[in-house]
Amino acid sequence: MRTLPVGDRALLVELADGEESAALHAELLRRRAEGTLPPVGEIVPAARTVLLDGLDDPAAFAAGLAGWERAPAHTRVTDTVDVPVRYDGPDLAAVAALWGVGEEEVARIHSAAEFRVAFCGFAPGFGYLTGLGERYAVPRRATPRTAVPAGSVALAGPYTGVYPRASPGGWQLIGTTDALLWDPARVPAALLTPGARVRFTPVDDYGEHDGPGGHHADGTADADDAARAGGVPRAGDEGAAR
Repeated sequence: MRTLPVGDRALLVELADGEESAALHAELLRRRAEGTLPPVGEIVPAARTVLLDGLDDPAAFAAGLAGWERAPAHTRVTDTVDVPVRYDGPDLAAVAALWGVGEEEVARIHSAAEFRVAFCGFAPGFGYLTGLGERYAVPRRATPRTAVPAGSVALAGPYTGVYPRASPGGWQLIGTTDALLWDPARVPAALLTPGARVRFTPVDDYGEHDGPGGHHADGTADADDAARAGGVPRAGDEGAAR
């Protein structure tokens, strides 16, 4: 771990890898929740760093940080955000070929994984989710698309992401969701926040759950659970992403 001052009141903590970054982020949130964390304005995790802004004494904070014990990030208990997804993306066949499986197996593997939001970036509401592991890492497209539709569920490297709005992008698109990823009127505005657990639930074109988990056939219970966990709107709700 290495700490670098950023301006007068911020500190950038560099870690060895994503797991250590996630563990430090989880520990910071735990200490803040229990009231033992010194005053800090913003805690911003990234792939291998955590930025702390609004510190009264960054040097003193860095000195104390060196002696912290950090539990693995996965031990932090959080609500699970349930994201319904139709596995109908234009790159589904390409991903299946890269994995050496059929297209239906891609959906099964992806929806069976438990994901965690490692960090956010690229666009408001875009979370970088880990959970598939290196075995299923895929390269970005050789030629990025000039426009990726909002709600596209995509893979790149070891990450899964969901495009919160239409934008250029080079990730492999495997599905679509009607979940509202970014809503300034919601608190927090981002559906997927760092540290949150996420699962992708397969649905068919009629909104019925088609995957494991014992959900009701019409998806009603799951939609209600998702709304409580993270505010996922059901398809057709006012304000849902189009």
